[in-house]
Amino acid sequence: MKPLTKKRLKASLIDGCISTAASLAAEYFLRKKIKNEAFHMIVLPILSQYTLEYVQLKNSGQTIGYKLMGIELKSEDGKELTNEQILKRMLHRDTTSTIAYIKNRDSFEGQAGKLFPHDRKVGTIVMETTK
Repeated sequence: MKPLTKKRLKASLIDGCISTAASLAAEYFLRKKIKNEAFHMIVLPILSQYTLEYVQLKNSGQTIGYKLMGIELKSEDGKELTNEQILKRMLHRDTTSTIAYIKNRDSFEGQAGKLFPHDRKVGTIVMETTK
């Protein structure tokens, strides 16, 4: 596994822990107001994850996990990340990206972990931050 790919995995695990903690905190406060168990088990965790990730990427191009691992998300054309890029990237990553990677893994090996299917599809790239 490439070093950048390892950093991306670690960043994803960190972000998962943070979104889980946020979801649990929100559930604590919403438990008495919203009695629907499906909301607490399905909707709230997904909503927490997507909201936290979107806000962080829109503001700085990094999530907390990305910052801790020293990586950042950029647009391939050098412009600011657009709302559409961020949302499509998250949706593609969580739906069809894994299948695309497994089907054509060799085409991503030469990218040293900078591009995964969800990055390639929306025109983003993950790079190590320059200090």
